[in-house]
Amino acid sequence: MTQVRQVWPLLTAMHRYDKSISTWQRHRGQLIEAPILAYLIETANGRILYDVGCDHAKIQQPELRARYYPEGAEMGAPDMREEHRIPHHLARLGLTPADVDLIFIGHLHFDHAGGLKELRRCGCGADIHVQQAEWDAASSGEDHACYADDFLADDGSPLPFSLKQGEYEPVPGVRAVSTPGHTAGHMSMWIELPEGRPILLAGDAADLQENLDDEIAPGTLWRGQEAQAIDSIRKLKRLAAETDAWVWPNHDLPFFRSLHAFPKGYR
Repeated sequence: MTQVRQVWPLLTAMHRYDKSISTWQRHRGQLIEAPILAYLIETANGRILYDVGCDHAKIQQPELRARYYPEGAEMGAPDMREEHRIPHHLARLGLTPADVDLIFIGHLHFDHAGGLKELRRCGCGADIHVQQAEWDAASSGEDHACYADDFLADDGSPLPFSLKQGEYEPVPGVRAVSTPGHTAGHMSMWIELPEGRPILLAGDAADLQENLDDEIAPGTLWRGQEAQAIDSIRKLKRLAAETDAWVWPNHDLPFFRSLHAFPKGYR
């Protein structure tokens, strides 16, 4: 029986970029507005955050913004405001970062793992789960969308990652699903709700509904592995068909606008 009680999508920033970044070899020159999402999952065994958004300091402090989002770069700085920060979302639910028991990072790109330092600073002592393959790729420096200092506490000490290999259940009713291609160790998440259909968080295995419908790989791939990314999309679609799950693409603005407005969640 599932231990899941409720799920909330959290808007952690908005990002404007060339659509080809989300669709492999399609739509170059077409700009889109994309939400950067995290998800809070309340279970009988504690609260899980899937992803944590960007590092607010890198966007708001001019010297850091110039270093990490220089003018002319392919992807500029996201629009991240005070109301987008994870602690703000938690406060609206009567919670603090200390009330988060597990952080599950689907992949280590800056817009999904950058908020770790702030959560630690605000009292979050949760375990941080990430795949060994994802950590190895990020640590190598080969994946340029990973910022090494996102993985350090304010005092420079490494954050306490719990490295995992393969698929597993963090708690009953929550399944980590291996979907590499966009990154080396990308993980999606299947969530069994107590009442409604299961939710399948695609993560960046499928930025947009178009990725799912047309089986188009994300525009950014680990070592150009298009076939692997398409296999992961097909895996998500098979799992959705087998379990009657609702697949949530990760950066699709029309889809996000169709969801319940926060703080209403899904049960």
